[in-house]
Amino acid sequence: MNDYFAVFGLPRKLTVDADALQRRFYELSRKHHPDFHHTASPDEQAAALERSALVNRAYRALRDPLARVEYLIALEEGRETKEGAEVKPKVPMQLLEEMLEVQEALQEAKGSGLEPVSAARLRAERQRLGDRQQALAAEIIARGADWDLQVDRGADRRPLLDWFKHALATRAYLRTVIEDLGQALGEEQEAHASHRRH
Repeated sequence: MNDYFAVFGLPRKLTVDADALQRRFYELSRKHHPDFHHTASPDEQAAALERSALVNRAYRALRDPLARVEYLIALEEGRETKEGAEVKPKVPMQLLEEMLEVQEALQEAKGSGLEPVSAARLRAERQRLGDRQQALAAEIIARGADWDLQVDRGADRRPLLDWFKHALATRAYLRTVIEDLGQALGEEQEAHASHRRH
């Protein structure tokens, strides 16, 4: 398994200097780009292409703070991707119960047609959940400092890793409900574009 942090010469920490990461990405891209190896042997060209692809994958995973957390979890658990998890974190029961009310509102809107009052309620719910999703994303990013401190201390990071997994699962669930609300409102593209950035 490739360690994307190692590709950039970084420790497995969540605080990353974005500008330094980008500069290093450009350096590695120039070094490994296949265009600079066109006179090399076919095997060397294939190796350069493979290294270039690895640098690109590593940069995509590490440049975004939330993607970095997801990748770190996979790396710590010895997986290639987040999809490889054998045990998926469960969404907290309290959140599921809360979302039942939202789902009921969705069903009512679908059953009776989208009247102005129903549409306003769904938009308000979507906004509330979007704000909550953004707040959770900010909390996940902020807790990266706790992770880095645990790494420096050589402390047990499993409880924090579990917290990240559950927080990311909650955020993904919220995103799904937000998208469902957008579809019911006929505004899925707008909602998706707005929340994809966070």
